[in-house]
Amino acid sequence: MDKVKVIDAIGMVLCHDITEIVPGEFKGRAFKKGHVIKEEDVEHLLRIGKEHIYVWNLEDGYVHENDAALRMVQAAAGSGISFSEVKEGKIELIANTKGVLKINIDALYELNEVNEICFATIHGNKLVEEGKLLGGARVIPLVVREEILQRFEQICKEQGPIIEVRQLKPSKIGVVTTGSEILKGRIQDKFLPVLKEKAKELDGEIIGQVLTGDDKEAITKAILDFIAQDVDMVMVTGGMSVDPDDCTPSGILGCGGEVVTYGTPVLPGAMFMLSYVNNIPVVGLPGCVMYGKRTVFDLAVPRLLTKEKLTKRDFVRMSHGGQCQNCPVCTYPDCGFGE
Repeated sequence: MDKVKVIDAIGMVLCHDITEIVPGEFKGRAFKKGHVIKEEDVEHLLRIGKEHIYVWNLEDGYVHENDAALRMVQAAAGSGISFSEVKEGKIELIANTKGVLKINIDALYELNEVNEICFATIHGNKLVEEGKLLGGARVIPLVVREEILQRFEQICKEQGPIIEVRQLKPSKIGVVTTGSEILKGRIQDKFLPVLKEKAKELDGEIIGQVLTGDDKEAITKAILDFIAQDVDMVMVTGGMSVDPDDCTPSGILGCGGEVVTYGTPVLPGAMFMLSYVNNIPVVGLPGCVMYGKRTVFDLAVPRLLTKEKLTKRDFVRMSHGGQCQNCPVCTYPDCGFGE
């Protein structure tokens, strides 16, 4: 902090608020702490009796908080992110598209271990709408040393993007419906209407449905037929438990793909299955997806439809927050189950 003559302070940052009093008219803040002194401010300051002021001199290797905030988000943000205006040293990150929010959590933690840095986000791996507030950034002091910002920018360069929104793309989805009770017309299929609504929410389209009964070979054939039609995903409904007639897991296994998981630490949705057949995700959906407002479907399928390839570890990580709260008013996509 330096004491300087007002006439020499152009381009420097004011360290304190300056009050102006006009008897009978006004008493309040004329200049706010953090204001960068401009040439047109000099006469105003002199008129209210300020010959000297305390400033930070930005030529001495310091960066003003507003400029620092902008540099931070420019370094950290990937696709699908817009920025607000900088206000009082803070800038907000906003989704400029609908998609799945991805955050490099390890890099985010490393950034916030840098002294005098504040970079906060909402939880990732969720569907977000355009215009959603995703996070904010600022430095703690009024001005920050250049080397601190350079350290922040280097981490982003090495590990970025730190935050991005992966856009959903129009997708074609095939549905294989198991269960002899549906094939033989004993009950009406209630699953397909639910999946059509969910697909629409994710910019997808159900291109067809095949009823297979509880026949393992028929399930396998129906899946492979859809894959031959160049779909983006196959959803197999029903038959995911351990009853003798439940053949869905074995039917998916019969496709010869790469099974990622059969079972997840998510409630509702423990009996979910994911396999990749010719790099196309095939998901076995437990019955809870049909009647539950939000289930494992909503934690996994949106990510799959952005072409993210999920691993067993991704499902293990869902255990933290994997218990649905059964909120009276479900606020998904702002929900992450455990948030």
